[in-house]
Amino acid sequence: MWYSQVEGTDIVALDPRFKACFAAHVRVERLWSGARWAEGPAWFAAGRYLIWSDIPNNRMMRFVEPSGEVSVFRESSNNSNGNTVDNQGRLVTCEHLTRRVTRTEIDGSISVIAEKWNGRRLNSPNDVVVKSDDSIWFTDPAYGIDTDYEGDRAEREIEGCYVYRVDGRSGAVAAVITDMVRPNGIAFSPDEKYLYVADTGATHKENGPRHIRRFKVDANGAMLSSGEIFAESTAGLFDGFRVDRNGRIWTSTAEGVHCYDFDGSLIGKILIPEMVANVTFGGAKLNRLFICGTTSLYSIYVTTNGSKLG
Repeated sequence: MWYSQVEGTDIVALDPRFKACFAAHVRVERLWSGARWAEGPAWFAAGRYLIWSDIPNNRMMRFVEPSGEVSVFRESSNNSNGNTVDNQGRLVTCEHLTRRVTRTEIDGSISVIAEKWNGRRLNSPNDVVVKSDDSIWFTDPAYGIDTDYEGDRAEREIEGCYVYRVDGRSGAVAAVITDMVRPNGIAFSPDEKYLYVADTGATHKENGPRHIRRFKVDANGAMLSSGEIFAESTAGLFDGFRVDRNGRIWTSTAEGVHCYDFDGSLIGKILIPEMVANVTFGGAKLNRLFICGTTSLYSIYVTTNGSKLG
């Protein structure tokens, strides 16, 4: 079943640069179905498995690559959303229900990385990345407290929806972007000179943003500047995305995955028969793109490689 053509999938090359990202015979594979809203895939190289969230079902799932087995990784996951892997190979998770970012330690215990800013509870952390200096960067829209579907309905304690940085040494939480409507997906360029952040503000604001912005990271790696619009979505919204070693952005959209080169040009699409929420690179060589569709987990092999784990 994995190796047959999945109805509704296709590779659409808009530029020769995208065609070169695939072997001629590769196809999209559907690995599993059964989620209500699949999100936040993260690859763990040591165990050769993928973890992702099924937010409304309040669980996290695991796909083991050697066997193809899929099982529940964590029940009652606090409506986890985005996940990533830190530089020590530990799971870092955004939790809607508890409105915090956590880390699963090597012994299985859970540590709280961030739950408040200036004494006020966060909204509902959404997506997260870890920089090479061990700082943790995450987005904090209010989707998890807007309704009871992906968390608990609640009032915001913080006026806006911000992007935060958690210092790798002190653990101090700082707001680094405060002018976005609904910050969502987040990722660094391979050299960490740029931070990309999606804004899905169109979900709550008429004619609101549906783009990815690119921020310059200062020499100390802690402050941001610029923030120009890198790309506008042509199909629904950009949600989660990841960056390959050549600096290309592979991002979720309403029709599948869109790929943007470093210059901001849309070079191609991977069509998926349901809305895509997030992607990540995995496999032994980080050359397998895992795709979280609404109900299903998909993958496709590429000729490029992810820029880092997570």
